[in-house]
Amino acid sequence: MILSDKRILEEIDKGNIIIEPFNREKLGTNSYDVHLGKYLANYTSRTLDAKIHNEIEHFEIPKTGFVLQPNTLYLGVTMEYTETHAHVPFLEGKSSTGRLGIDIHATAGKGDVGFCNTWTLEISATQPVRIYAGMPIGQLIYFVVEGEIETLYNSKSNAKYNNPTTKPVESMMWKNKF
Repeated sequence: MILSDKRILEEIDKGNIIIEPFNREKLGTNSYDVHLGKYLANYTSRTLDAKIHNEIEHFEIPKTGFVLQPNTLYLGVTMEYTETHAHVPFLEGKSSTGRLGIDIHATAGKGDVGFCNTWTLEISATQPVRIYAGMPIGQLIYFVVEGEIETLYNSKSNAKYNNPTTKPVESMMWKNKF
């Protein structure tokens, strides 16, 4: 089940969902709109290796915007910091974003119960498109969890994306054993 607008508000009141900053006008029927933060990042190498730490360079989106280029992966970040203590958060693109040819995540649309951070976005574009800090970029949808949770994400010792940040975070695949 997906939480409705009224249920999202109830869960915010209970402290089970935290969205900062929160703006009531951004609450949809069954989702909450999130916005593009002011930082993007690119990998410093064009060839990435899953077994090594691939470095990134952060840069700020100018007030005049930034043109995304096809065939390039950009890491972005949401303006909103979120915490989800009793539900599974999903981040999806907005239809208006998709209609500009922008994808906001390659595979990582699902968060874990206990995720407390901004969301790193895996941004790509099908054609050149100018984007702006603060533009609506996606929407959070909250699913009900069936059963008790043994370990929340933010209490896992091996959680790779627990450090609070306002900048995009590179892949931590290299920390896995394979």
